Parts: sequence; C-alpha cells; structure tokens
Amino acid sequence: MAVDEKTVVAMAHLARIAVAEQDIPQIAEQMSQVLALAEKMAAVNTDDLEPMAHPMETSQPLRADTVTEVDQRELFQPLAPAVDKNLYLVPKVIE
Repeated sequence: MAVDEKTVVAMAHLARIAVAEQDIPQIAEQMSQVLALAEKMAAVNTDDLEPMAHPMETSQPLRADTVTEVDQRELFQPLAPAVDKNLYLVPKVIE
C-alpha cells in the first residue's frame, strides 16, 4: 500500500504533528515501507503456531522462603510509645 503526500498531511493534521513541507515525501516513503512490511507479516501462515507469553523459554528462579532476619521484637517493643499484646499501637489518623 503506497502512502501519498496528501495522506501524510492529513495524518499529521489528525495527530496534531507539525511536519515540514520538505519532509513530507520522505515520510510518505517511510510509511509506505512500514505498511508493506505489515502486509508481508500478515501474509505469513501462523495457523500451526501456538501463542507464546515470551519469546524465550525461561522460568523465573525463585529464592527459598526462609527467614533471614533475627526476631528483635523483645528489643524494640520497650522503645515503642504504645504496645498492647505484642502489637504496636499507633494514633488514629483518619476520622
């Protein structure tokens, strides 16, 4: 599909893009090339292909779910302004 200069001007107007007059022929040619590539890609038979989530067959490595920090609740809770049943109490901020 060939794109003419009139189409480039119309599309630039719809997209609210300023296009210099001397650039219009080059843009028309580039748009024609893009549309030709899209037509080639659409012509490829993909009936026997399964959809893929990602082009590389990899899996996400997961780390072991292990405790890495030391429990310091007994050290920190005496420093808190308010504690009840091992829970930190905070003032109400939303009415």
